[in-house]
Amino acid sequence: MAFANNPKYSGVIPPVVTPRTAEGAIDVAGLQAVVEHLISGGVTGLFVLGSSGEVPYLTNTERELVVTTIAAANAGRVPLVVGANEQTTNRVIEEGRKMVDLGADALVVTTPYYALSNAAEVEAHFRAIHAALGVDIFAYDVPVRTHVKLSVATAVALATDGVIVGVKDSSGDDVSFRQLLLATKDIEGFSVFTGHEVVVDGALLGGAHGVVPGLGNVDPAGYRRLFDAAVAGDFATAAKEQDRLARVFDIVYTPDSARVSGGAAGLGAFKTALVAQGVIGCNKMSVPMVDLNDSEAAAITAILAETGLL
Repeated sequence: MAFANNPKYSGVIPPVVTPRTAEGAIDVAGLQAVVEHLISGGVTGLFVLGSSGEVPYLTNTERELVVTTIAAANAGRVPLVVGANEQTTNRVIEEGRKMVDLGADALVVTTPYYALSNAAEVEAHFRAIHAALGVDIFAYDVPVRTHVKLSVATAVALATDGVIVGVKDSSGDDVSFRQLLLATKDIEGFSVFTGHEVVVDGALLGGAHGVVPGLGNVDPAGYRRLFDAAVAGDFATAAKEQDRLARVFDIVYTPDSARVSGGAAGLGAFKTALVAQGVIGCNKMSVPMVDLNDSEAAAITAILAETGLL
């Protein structure tokens, strides 16, 4: 399977987790180790300041430290795709300009949030950001966080005019996802990435150009094998790898939901797994999220052992 429209971005671009020390500071050495873990696993890019990086919890100073640390550790080996995460257009432009200055090769931008927008405002938002910054922009469709679904019509209009180079789809709307793939398949250089972890083989079979998996922090090599098998047209191998990764993903269901929020459960599971793998030293979460405990860590370690990651 070759991509007929020659996408500029493809493959496995995980949203990099942000480790903290036991005292709650950004763990710079841990962040450097995560970058090496991901690049040695074969990722084709790094998505910095995404949901899995706890971006809404980071102060401006912490965001800058994370981006500069990752940029230095990466040293230009793979593209650095950085979230410009703010509520409205001019705030995104300000944030995006800062991230480009710090080393971003491309920006990831959501629809406006908190503000109440319509389709025309959403389109104008992306056009204004592109006009102001002139860099590659991925539209991040994540209505669970923004409460606005990026429509296929808007995405196609922006893609056709070169305002966006791709879409990261975390909407969970697989009908819309397939419609977007069909509507953009002939747009030269354009990419559609799935944010799913457990149906990536299906997305790639449908024509997706890559994946942005939070679980890719734990098993980047597994997602790279899955992607390579799909590109080679070996979907039996891709499905087998995806089945194993689906079992790995069960780590996010181990935390006690009476104690741990949904967000802390998933991100905490990724961090706890990285501790078990010896990549980072601590599974500390950003305030006010709680850390996973020893019994939850034991359950996660058991799944990692079962799936060949320890």
